Amino acid sequence: MKRYSRILIIVNLILLLGYFNWSVYQKEKILENGQLLLLQLAPVDPRSLMQGDYMRLSYEEARSELIQENTPAHGYAILKTDSNQVGQVIRLQENLEPISKNELAIKYKVIDSRLFFGAESFFFEEGQADVYENAVYGGLKVDRKGQSLLIGLYDEKFQLIQPKSNK
Repeated sequence: MKRYSRILIIVNLILLLGYFNWSVYQKEKILENGQLLLLQLAPVDPRSLMQGDYMRLSYEEARSELIQENTPAHGYAILKTDSNQVGQVIRLQENLEPISKNELAIKYKVIDSRLFFGAESFFFEEGQADVYENAVYGGLKVDRKGQSLLIGLYDEKFQLIQPKSNK
């Protein structure tokens, strides 16, 4: 019986490592091939002393007036982007299709009458809060399936904000 237990543990470990590596691979593909989308930030409380330095993000495009009584709890926000890659939600829909060529879909879920895009926290190194306090946009990479990954915060000139060097 001990032998079967060891085999079972090893198989489960291999499966877990395989799943972890697949997840990392998918995120790397989003970073490599995803389309840049900037979402305007709404003001929020920027600190959590329990978790270290981080900024809780809220987006102007996640406003509650987009949500109606029949809005699905999970779905896709369809956005149009301008020349600076700033997105504006034009509709919500349950399925990925239909979208036209000049539209971009991002997955959402509704929690407490708010849209969440899955990128609501931005963690940064301790002592860097002042660098990010004037952020205007959250930068996400979005793939064709609506998966998104937060890549950084951007300023009013649409430039990625870089942390200060600690040298």
